[in-house]
Amino acid sequence: MPAALLSAAQLALTAALVAWMLCNFTHRPGRWMRYPLFSRGTFVIVALTGTKDGRAEPVNPYVFLSPGTCLLPPPQLQTFIAHLIRTGRYDRIDGSGRVLSVKGEQPIEVRDSRVVL
Repeated sequence: MPAALLSAAQLALTAALVAWMLCNFTHRPGRWMRYPLFSRGTFVIVALTGTKDGRAEPVNPYVFLSPGTCLLPPPQLQTFIAHLIRTGRYDRIDGSGRVLSVKGEQPIEVRDSRVVL
């Protein structure tokens, strides 16, 4: 195969790959190179404080999840909080943070062990 033909084929393949990435990784206007897996996920970044017998301490929900779990949507956060309250580990859990999803960023609060969007 001639070298010029091979070079032209490589250039065309590279251009097609770049065009595919720009078109398929962009789901919202103004957002470039957004990977579809992460643009459809919903997760919470939250700072929680658990209170037990008048003593407050920080609560990290990711310590209790299985290794490799990085997505914690609000319904699972509520289940996690309910489990900690039901098992008697804490009397109440409060906190605040953000919910990140395809809809953008929204504030979230945990008041008296209830997740409030």
